[in-house]
Amino acid sequence: ERRSVLAITEPPRFHSQAKGKNVRLDAHSRKATRRNSFCNGVTFTNRPIHLYEKVRLKLVAVHHSWSGALRFGFTIHDPSQMSSDEIPKYACPDLVTRPGYWAKALPERFAVRDNILAFWVDRHGRVFYSINDEEPILFHCGIKVSGPLWALIDVYGITHEVQILDSMFAETMTTARLSTARLSTCLPQSNHDSANFNNNELENNQVVAKIANLNLSRVPGLATDNHIIPCCPNRRQRAQGVPAFLDTDLRFHPTRGPDVTFSQDRMVACTNWQESNRTLVFSDRPLHIGESLFVEVGHLGLPYYGALSFGITSCDPSTLRTNELPADPDFLLDRKEYWVVYRAFPVLNSGDILSFMVLPNGEVHHGLNGASRGMLMCVDTSQSLWVFFTIHGVINQLKILGTVQSSPVTISPSGSPGGSQYDSDSDMAFSVNRSSSASESSLVTAPSSPLSPPISPVFPPPEPSGSKNGECTVCFDSEVDTVIYTCGHMCLCNTCGLKLKKQLNACCPICRRVIKDVIKIYRP
Repeated sequence: ERRSVLAITEPPRFHSQAKGKNVRLDAHSRKATRRNSFCNGVTFTNRPIHLYEKVRLKLVAVHHSWSGALRFGFTIHDPSQMSSDEIPKYACPDLVTRPGYWAKALPERFAVRDNILAFWVDRHGRVFYSINDEEPILFHCGIKVSGPLWALIDVYGITHEVQILDSMFAETMTTARLSTARLSTCLPQSNHDSANFNNNELENNQVVAKIANLNLSRVPGLATDNHIIPCCPNRRQRAQGVPAFLDTDLRFHPTRGPDVTFSQDRMVACTNWQESNRTLVFSDRPLHIGESLFVEVGHLGLPYYGALSFGITSCDPSTLRTNELPADPDFLLDRKEYWVVYRAFPVLNSGDILSFMVLPNGEVHHGLNGASRGMLMCVDTSQSLWVFFTIHGVINQLKILGTVQSSPVTISPSGSPGGSQYDSDSDMAFSVNRSSSASESSLVTAPSSPLSPPISPVFPPPEPSGSKNGECTVCFDSEVDTVIYTCGHMCLCNTCGLKLKKQLNACCPICRRVIKDVIKIYRP
């Protein structure tokens, strides 16, 4: 019956009218490209999608200058009835907080060029997706299937261009096969994901409980009724490349999130995998310039995903109180101190060893199991800097192995130590803040806004030819027409420049120097 439906149904295309202002379609409406910025890429299919019909998307172009990836899902609202003014910048959270819209983010590790994403909804209202026809992943529940459903696709973040392929129909997910389906429980990858995550948290918890009952019995040594899984799982032998002798004077600071427990020597931080919300932990002293910090990750090995965030701050943790520590470290960006947060780590396994080192020029480099992975971010080294982490999901343990003071590092012209080519496989730092104005903090915390060292600023790559003066580094919509005094950087539109100037301790988004004035530039 499904094959006969497919034979008489035209393959889906992108809706020619209902799309974000940065979306450009090809002549056949089969390919959608986002022009400029990281947002305003919301699109829909031109016809309803049948139950079990796979919407198949090929990721044609992926640009790693942003953070976050494609969002996708379904809606009961006919795109033909939408005006362009009704389509917001983001599918998550702008659309999913409205009735009749369901969408979530594709994990960034799957957002690889030429990957083929297929997603579909079954008669029970469950959404599954697969990558390159591999095993399906349970993605969403609770979709209303009593009426027509249109596919919702947000060409967001690192996803730059997608192409709709011909449809196929999925097999029915039997109970036996559902027990082997993985569950997509990725934590929010950006502040724009947070509302979507919270909006679906209850639903996800219910699904987690159901899948856990099916899968916990498969994990050796775990009973199905075990609700608190001990931290400190068995760890593999220490990876090669980690120094044999490490200083152990750096520990976790006593100030920590309420959902974290420390070992007696404060070298190990553990969480409960089901109740790990407020899990901020800090180092008990600043990290020295040229000093490498080594930490080991503990992972439960269950079929769920975990998340690890890393950050650097000038805030002394002893000045913080436990009740001030949020679940999402982005909420700390409204404080007056210097904060940098990084999220986009690759999938980590139990026993993986991460290293972090701050170079004299402000570059923060990291390594995995003794292998260098390149630069994570650039920071202001003119002040003392503490490191911090958040631990979520089945990444339930973080152990400080120790530190080692490196010999002076020679910085090559390319910015990587020892002349090695920049080889980081991840995105830039998530967000930076030097302002204490909560109402205006969004001006300087846009996702993956270009960040440069405090010395010798590095400007964003050249804009596409369609943008005359480049995009404002704050709103990513308007053209740059304002210069900052005294540093001279021209990176803002006049509207954002005036708002930024009003902030207390306002500083340039590029070099962090204090803003004394903003001057509008008029071109012939």
